[in-house]
Amino acid sequence: MVRYADDLVITAATREIAERLKELVRAYMAERGLQLSEEKTVITHITEGFDFLGWNFRKYRDGKLLIKPSKKSQQKFLEKIRTAIKTHKGCKQDDLIAMLNPIINGWSNYHRTSVSKRTFSKMDKELFLSLWQWACRRHGNKGKYWIVQRYWKTAGKHHWTFKDTLTLLRMNEKRLYSIYR
Repeated sequence: MVRYADDLVITAATREIAERLKELVRAYMAERGLQLSEEKTVITHITEGFDFLGWNFRKYRDGKLLIKPSKKSQQKFLEKIRTAIKTHKGCKQDDLIAMLNPIINGWSNYHRTSVSKRTFSKMDKELFLSLWQWACRRHGNKGKYWIVQRYWKTAGKHHWTFKDTLTLLRMNEKRLYSIYR
């Protein structure tokens, strides 16, 4: 059994054992005046995978267990980023970067220990598209080349860095670096 606050995962060798354990947990919780949520309680095989604390756990055919950021967590993050950008349509680039960096840093730090390279690349792409819309909306009468020159710079080896005096973080660069330093 693995538990965190009010969430828990119980593993079992067979489905029958898992169903018996579910009834035992239900009885244990009922003694304490609590009840098991039927909509959140799922008995599933590890090859089908399950979501727990923002991660998706799944064992693949080759025997590898991969832990990835869950689709629901990704959607929630993207919605938070898009909402932040849409509500600050007229703010300066540095103000937008200062607002987005803590959101990006928090989510990527939480998920960097999982298998996250493709997910981080996807999130970086979606963030770029949202920022591109923001920049084009601000300068509807300017050309795309002008917008690129104004908002995206080269920082070191990285082209297309959203930068003014502050630099927007890239999630793909956050993977595991600070864990081993």
